[in-house]
Amino acid sequence: IKCVLVGDGAVGKTSLVVSYTTNGYPTEYIPTAFDNFSAVVSVDGKPVRLQLCDTAGQDEFDKLRPLCYTNTDIFLLCFSVMSPSSFQNVSEKWVPEIRCHCPKAPIILVGTQSDLREDVKVLIELDKCKEKPVSEEAAKLCAEEIKAASYIECSALTQKNLKEVFDAAIVAGIQYSDTQQQPKKSKCRTPDKMKNLSKSWWKKYCCFV
Repeated sequence: IKCVLVGDGAVGKTSLVVSYTTNGYPTEYIPTAFDNFSAVVSVDGKPVRLQLCDTAGQDEFDKLRPLCYTNTDIFLLCFSVMSPSSFQNVSEKWVPEIRCHCPKAPIILVGTQSDLREDVKVLIELDKCKEKPVSEEAAKLCAEEIKAASYIECSALTQKNLKEVFDAAIVAGIQYSDTQQQPKKSKCRTPDKMKNLSKSWWKKYCCFV
């Protein structure tokens, strides 16, 4: 299952991957070029290889980034709940880009940095710009409008809902992969059957494009 993370730079995509795969958290922001993480996860007692592709959100990578989209089974479209501009770009930039290259691949909308919703310093900085955090209601409405499979808010720092994000990605990715490979004989795997997802070893490797 190939899962690609997309979204504006500095919204926390790399932190999600690092926190999920290592239980650690990056102490400083280092812009990502293109990183890949590979693992074998157990789904319904069967091994499934999961590939996580962490992409760069900066504009200078717009031409290179789509090269990582080939054969993607699920997109995690990320924005920061504390960055209204990154939320605006969900529909203005990222959905059009994804649909241009992968018209049918499922999307899960992910609101990152949810732990900062109550951070006074961040709220003050937003207020200076006459901005507010992105509400959960607005995000859910956006998810409906872009026909995302679901919307999940999470925090890489506290790991709240972090596992839920990747569990949902695995479920949606497997369902999409099944329909692509066996359109007539695909088996319906329900989320209830797949709650007990366990990850084993992770391997990071470079993605040369």
